[in-house]
Amino acid sequence: MARELRAIVLAVAALLCFSLAAQATVAADSPAANDAERKVNSGDYRGAISTLQSAVSQNPSDAAAYYWMGRGFYELHDYDNAISALQKAVALAPKNSDYHNWLGRAYGGKADREHSFFVAKKVKGEFQAAIRLDPSNIAARRDLEDYCISAPWIVGGSKDEALAQVEAIAAIDPVEGHVARAIYYNEALKKPAQAAAEYHAVIESKSSSIEPYLQAANFFINQNEPANVLAAVNAATAVAANDARLDFYRGVLGVLNGTDAASAERYLKSYVASTPDRSNWPTHALGRVWLGRLYESMGKPGGAAEQYRAALQLDPGRKDARDRLNKLEKAQ
Repeated sequence: MARELRAIVLAVAALLCFSLAAQATVAADSPAANDAERKVNSGDYRGAISTLQSAVSQNPSDAAAYYWMGRGFYELHDYDNAISALQKAVALAPKNSDYHNWLGRAYGGKADREHSFFVAKKVKGEFQAAIRLDPSNIAARRDLEDYCISAPWIVGGSKDEALAQVEAIAAIDPVEGHVARAIYYNEALKKPAQAAAEYHAVIESKSSSIEPYLQAANFFINQNEPANVLAAVNAATAVAANDARLDFYRGVLGVLNGTDAASAERYLKSYVASTPDRSNWPTHALGRVWLGRLYESMGKPGGAAEQYRAALQLDPGRKDARDRLNKLEKAQ
C-alpha cells in the first residue's frame, strides 16, 4: 500500500524530477506578499516566510500573505506548516482557485511522507474545488489528471476521470491538450509511441510558452532520444532563450549525445550553482545525477561518486543516484 501511495503524489506533490505543469500566478494583496512572492520565485524561501510571519501578525486577514507563506514552506518540504498556512489562505479567500490547488499539493506532500491514505483523500477534493472555482485552471486540471492516473481506486483514482481532464484541457488550450494526452498515453495506458506523437505535435505547435517544450524534452530524455530532445530544446530556445532551465537541458543533451563533455559539464554546473531549487524545475539533485553520469562517461568514477553522494544529500530518496553509487562502489 505504501508503494501505491507513493505513486499518488509523484506529480501531485511536485516531487518528480520534472514537474513543469502550467502554473497560474496569484496576485499579491499587500506589499509584504509582493515582497514574499519575489523571494519565493528567487528561491529565498526562509526569507519569504520570515517576512510573512511578521506581516500576518499585524494583518491576520491577508490571504495572499498566508498563500505565499504556504508556498515557501512547501518548497522547504515542510508540509505541515504549508498546509496550515494554505488552509488559512483558503479560509480567508474560499473562492480562490489557486489557493485550493496548492493546498491539494501540500496535502499530497504530507500524504507521501506519512504514507497516509486519510490525507491522500483530501488531495483530490482540493483539486476538484480548484476546478469548480475556475474551470480554466489548467494547472489544477493537470494535477487532477495526474492524481487520477496514479492513485488507487480506494482514494479516488480513475483513468476515466483522468481522460475527462485531458479532454477539458484540450478544449481550453490545444497545446496543453497535447501534453495532457501524452501524459495519459504514457502513464495511464503505457503507450509511449502514442505519447511521443503528442509530444512531436507540441514541438511543431509554435507555442509561445516554453513549458510544453520542456515537457516534451523531459519525455524524450527518459526515452533516451537525443535528436528529439534537441528539437524540443531548440523550440524552447526560440521562445525563451534566456530561461535558466535551458542550461540543464543543454547539459543533459550533451551527456546523451556523448559529445562536447566540457560544455555539458559547464551547463550542468551552471544550472546547479545559479538557479533556485524549485519544485516545478528540474531539481539540483537531478542535476548532480546527470553530472555523475557525465563523469562516468569521461572515465572519472571518483568525480561521479562525489556527485551521486551530493544528490543523495539533497534528496535521500533518489533511487537512480543510490543505484549508480552502489555500482561504482562495488567496482572499486
